[in-house]
Amino acid sequence: MKILIVEDEKRLATTIKRGLKTRGYAVDLLHDGAEAKQRILMYRNEYDLIILDLMLPGLSGEEICKEVREAGVVNPILILTARSELTTKVDLLNAGADDYMEKPFSFSELEARVGALLRRPHDSLPTELRSPEGSIMLDRKTHTVTIYDANVPLTLKEFMLLEYFLRNPNKVITRDELLEHAWDFSFSSFSNVVDVHVKNLRKKLEAARTKARIETVRGVGYRFVG
Repeated sequence: MKILIVEDEKRLATTIKRGLKTRGYAVDLLHDGAEAKQRILMYRNEYDLIILDLMLPGLSGEEICKEVREAGVVNPILILTARSELTTKVDLLNAGADDYMEKPFSFSELEARVGALLRRPHDSLPTELRSPEGSIMLDRKTHTVTIYDANVPLTLKEFMLLEYFLRNPNKVITRDELLEHAWDFSFSSFSNVVDVHVKNLRKKLEAARTKARIETVRGVGYRFVG
């Protein structure tokens, strides 16, 4: 799963990013409100959760939340705020925030809030994704994959790759697209990390004897067929 953090306090932002990455999430980090709004509008389908600081240069977290909601963005949004007034909390929820946290907070509390938000139904994507021929079922809520009703254990990255393939069956997907989905914007496009994880995922699909398969499109990327 992929998370966008928008926080202008760089030490705190780096700490949150490092902590979430150790839990297996792909994380992008921005420090400016206006830039964050554009990123969210352009890449809304790439993020499973957005964490916004309330006080940001360019645009506030509340303004970003309100404007992206008006543009049809439904991704879960968690706002971080140093303000504890009841009116502030009400305003944030009315602006479209799914949850908020008061600073200072512990990372364990943040992790619990993140987990709770990610377990909620996501209106922009179905909870369950299936391969066209029906043998593969991926459940985003329980984070499980079954093939012919048998559970198939996947690593976090393999799960994220399969999810993206199931969203885009029969389409050619570039390595850069897979990197942006399962890793982050700063990851080198020259790395062979995508190929390694796709190879491992392909082996597990073949072992499960599903008719669905991942084809290599030489010089471009991959196509999920089935």
